[in-house]
Amino acid sequence: MLKTTHLIDEAIEKIKSQIDDVAVIGCSGGIDSSVATVLAHRAVGDMLHCVYVDTGMMRKDETENVSAIMAEIGVELTVVEASERFFQHLKGVTDPEAKRHIIGEQFIRVFEEEQRKVGAKYLVQGTIAPDWIESGGGERDVIKSHHNVGGLPEDVDLVIVEPLRDFYKDEVRAMARELGIPSSERQPFPGPGLAVRVLGEVTPERTEICRVACAIVEEELEAAASAGEMELPWQYFAVLLPVRSVGVHGDVRVHGETVVVRAVQSLDGMSARYSQVPDDVLEKISIRITNTLKGSINRVVYDITHKPPGTIEWE
Repeated sequence: MLKTTHLIDEAIEKIKSQIDDVAVIGCSGGIDSSVATVLAHRAVGDMLHCVYVDTGMMRKDETENVSAIMAEIGVELTVVEASERFFQHLKGVTDPEAKRHIIGEQFIRVFEEEQRKVGAKYLVQGTIAPDWIESGGGERDVIKSHHNVGGLPEDVDLVIVEPLRDFYKDEVRAMARELGIPSSERQPFPGPGLAVRVLGEVTPERTEICRVACAIVEEELEAAASAGEMELPWQYFAVLLPVRSVGVHGDVRVHGETVVVRAVQSLDGMSARYSQVPDDVLEKISIRITNTLKGSINRVVYDITHKPPGTIEWE
């Protein structure tokens, strides 16, 4: 507790020394951006302008949830509807690294537009240590470019401030608890959103399928954990594969895509082990997904890969 309080005080003082003018910050509602928002708000007050970008690739009801979280924290939030823009730039793109770079650039372009409205000089980001480690640089290999690090364009017209750059997920979560942030126990969610859970081309239709499947996975695993049937995973979600197989709904042949259920236990996201989910819980998930998404999904599989060799997200 004392160590966490000290880290918070140090981070606030560091932000004060870095920001002397108007700043914007992207608030996704995730734990990293929420902690960065509260720290920056305490450091510079009304000089901070908080922006939530709705890319169309967020979790179910995310925009409403993020708005409520920021209101509870006492931070005024500007919501930018940019889904059409993001889907347009991702049209026809299937390479994971290309997706991340496109999303990173479009985020920056949105923030630059907001910057011009308020005259901002700085962009505060919730980058944490695993983000830049996995994004490579120097002698490190690129595992995957995070949209807020390797995915950033070179011609950024803002000074980047990263108050959480040296912290790991467990440390950030401890800071969130100490700061009283409502989202302190929320599971991690990737910055590029569902774009990295929709393998292959990211379309509005395929993204909606993934969003529904993710919500079902979350609801069923949380219900099972609440009932004492299993330990709640550290992170849990669905992935949509561009893999079609033959199935049957009633007496009708269908040729649908495949959903992968992913659930892992981890401390800081740098390594992870797949969660031991009871068979009956997996069965409930499979039945709900195939019934809810009848005609689109006819096969559900469970990922039993640790990190390493796999990563937690599929892209």
